[in-house]
Amino acid sequence: MDPDQARPETAPPDTAPPDTAPPDTAVFDVDGTLVDTNYQHAIAWFRSFRRHGITLPLWRLHRAIGMGGDQLVAAVAGEDVEARLGDDLRAGWAEEFAPMLDEVQPFEGVPGLLTEVRERGFRIVLASSGKAEHVEHYLGLFDGKKLADDWTTSAEVQRTKPAPDLLEAAMRKVGGTAGVLVGDSVWDFRAAEAFGAPGYAVLSGGFSADELRAAGAREVFESPDELRRRLDETLLARAATRSAGP
Repeated sequence: MDPDQARPETAPPDTAPPDTAPPDTAVFDVDGTLVDTNYQHAIAWFRSFRRHGITLPLWRLHRAIGMGGDQLVAAVAGEDVEARLGDDLRAGWAEEFAPMLDEVQPFEGVPGLLTEVRERGFRIVLASSGKAEHVEHYLGLFDGKKLADDWTTSAEVQRTKPAPDLLEAAMRKVGGTAGVLVGDSVWDFRAAEAFGAPGYAVLSGGFSADELRAAGAREVFESPDELRRRLDETLLARAATRSAGP
């Protein structure tokens, strides 16, 4: 997930408890799951903190990638730094990340995975709390606007992961009644647990399989392409019959 700050108010979702019915919606995290951005984000945060004389180990910053910027600063540097410098650090992250945007590439197999899940009857939402211009760029890398039913940006959530707001917004946008998350970070699955949705992980974010399972992932796959080949082993084997919605 793109670590952008996200603040606007959102209404509660008009959906049933997600894990009480067969899923009809597949929610895919974007950053680190579909596109290779986690290490660029870590470097951008490192450089932003350095602007203010704060040096944090890159490994520590990487462990927080997948949180949004509204959560990350306090998590890695403390509430005092958030209070004094939070907005400046987020602005610095955006400035440092911008030159790396053209380096971002989708992971192998992403279009095939989304196509296969869609053909199995699922609504597809690409869930990002990133800046709209970043999300637009990412979707253009793998034809995401054609393969997905909808997508989210920072304008649609009040709090980023590990809060469940992003999943709530994603489900609401497509009228989904029960969802399955595909993500890459422990923060994805803590958000899914808070929302009450099951999830599956890919290793592309740099977290270990044991960590991802401990955070709540039902199974861990090496890549989007491996997940595609093994969909029959997951809740994404076939969507629940749709009775309403788009």
